[in-house]
Amino acid sequence: MKKLGIIALALFIQNVSAQTNRFVYQVTMKSDAENKTDVKTENAYLDISPEKSVFYSENRIKRDSIMQKAFQGGGGRGSINRDQMEGLRTNISYSIEKDKTNQKTYFKDRIGRDLYSYEEDRPLNWKIESETRKIGEYKVQKAETDFGGRKWTAWFTTDLPYQDGPYKFGGLPGLIVKVEDDKGDYSFDLMKNYKIAEFPTLNQFGNTLKVKRSDYLKQQQKFRTDPMSFMNQSAGGISAPMRAGGGGRGPGGGGGNQNPADMRKRMEERVKEDAKKNSNPIELQ
Repeated sequence: MKKLGIIALALFIQNVSAQTNRFVYQVTMKSDAENKTDVKTENAYLDISPEKSVFYSENRIKRDSIMQKAFQGGGGRGSINRDQMEGLRTNISYSIEKDKTNQKTYFKDRIGRDLYSYEEDRPLNWKIESETRKIGEYKVQKAETDFGGRKWTAWFTTDLPYQDGPYKFGGLPGLIVKVEDDKGDYSFDLMKNYKIAEFPTLNQFGNTLKVKRSDYLKQQQKFRTDPMSFMNQSAGGISAPMRAGGGGRGPGGGGGNQNPADMRKRMEERVKEDAKKNSNPIELQ
């Protein structure tokens, strides 16, 4: 009986350690360089397992769920409530996966119909300070780094058994509870955490193209300059999802039998509008 108890305890510990933990961060963004009073706030998830972690928008997974149910029900895009989807637009169009085994970070974002993926090639060099304080229930310690053209201050805790954080941040001896840049343009604040059964599946439309970070930036700029060139590359043309960031709709926003010239104009206006609203990106270089 004693041996059975030890085995049961070992299995319980193994099961608990294998679970995925979800950390919910409130992300605050001033992404419009010309209008810093336009402050956007939304939640993002950092799901952590022993093998990997994934950071992505809460609204994105909600949109994916709505679309999946619509297609499973046979209704297709035409059955999706456009107002509901508009209410779930996200300014966090990307997802970031950290591979715990090889200590690599992968960034994924959509440009046009395809998903671009690159391996982050810039290490985070932290300077850990002696300063400590309390944020919520956690005792945290200060650390600083320069990344992406911004100076960042992070507060991490060793109260939780994770060495991770939101966005591309990680590599500290604890979980990042808060991180913000010195201009106050971007901040990530831990709000709560709970366990989930498994990682959700993020919808992956189109092809996944593995590129270098520099190539991704070139393609992103090309899309902003000439979005229709990406549209013309798509199989079947107008039916492909044609968003780059913003988590928005397809080119026409309503599908079905639209004038190509009108679609072109509407799409170019939408891309210019998104570019203006994202003229102060999280990474400046």
